[in-house]
Amino acid sequence: MRILFAGTPQVAVTSLNYLHEAGFEIAAVLTRPDAPLGRKRVLTPSPVAARAEELGLPIIKTAKITDETTAQLAQLNLDAAAIVAYGGLVPEAALSVPTHGWINLHFSLLPDWRGAAPVQHSIINGDDITGAVTFQLETGLDTGPVFGQVTERIGELDTAGIMLDRLSESGSTLLVQTLQALDSGQAVAITQAGSHTYAPKITDVDAELDFTRTATEIRRRAHGTTPFPGAWVKVDDKRFKFGPLRERREITDLDAGEVRIEPGKQPKVLIGTATWALEPTQIQPPGKKMMNASDWARGVLTQGTKVSFA
Repeated sequence: MRILFAGTPQVAVTSLNYLHEAGFEIAAVLTRPDAPLGRKRVLTPSPVAARAEELGLPIIKTAKITDETTAQLAQLNLDAAAIVAYGGLVPEAALSVPTHGWINLHFSLLPDWRGAAPVQHSIINGDDITGAVTFQLETGLDTGPVFGQVTERIGELDTAGIMLDRLSESGSTLLVQTLQALDSGQAVAITQAGSHTYAPKITDVDAELDFTRTATEIRRRAHGTTPFPGAWVKVDDKRFKFGPLRERREITDLDAGEVRIEPGKQPKVLIGTATWALEPTQIQPPGKKMMNASDWARGVLTQGTKVSFA
């Protein structure tokens, strides 16, 4: 089966690897252009572009699928196109280029969480289960009929990054199986039914924590925005960022935002909320790198300073 692969971020690299290992003939890889990264803003290929180059695959870099790009794809004699987090819309003219159309691997259980950040919103909103589906791409936003799905349970310490890593593996297996079924004529797509929810792009504003909320709400928001853009609070115009948070339901004597450190070989940081305490596993103080919360706590104890996130 001769296919196009379209994708951009690291989470899509797994699918590219799986399709290559499964023996699909990858005619080309479509990805977004090089982007400036780091403090020096060095133009850097996307993770998918970097992997495609390692595999010796032809690469098409474009921020938008234009008429020119569509004509270029039409020359490839494609049986299908597999798309995973490409980061751009596929116009109607391009949808009909491959014989079997475009097959999208999407990290949610459609019709729940259509859009750019499904796993992040699933965690923030308290879903117990998430997953991935393969579906036929249409002009509507994630509206096409579904070929198959896999599910994953969201644990209390699971972040968006952890869940996407897991789903990239199970979802890539599903994508391979879907394309193989299409090739053999055995694929069946089922129309989406029921109400739907939207998952717009996560912004820096979405990652701000408010310790006057309940511990569960705060934990979900923190985990849904980790690793990007990263959960944060501002203290005296300086940002503290947090890694995963544990709920400490037995500790209810702290005011919202109040910080207490439990001394010991591995001191623990406790932060009050509207319900019970939260225990961060990692903290990034202003101007420093992310560190274990116990290391940060030792520094606070040594300096004898008092910190509050109220």
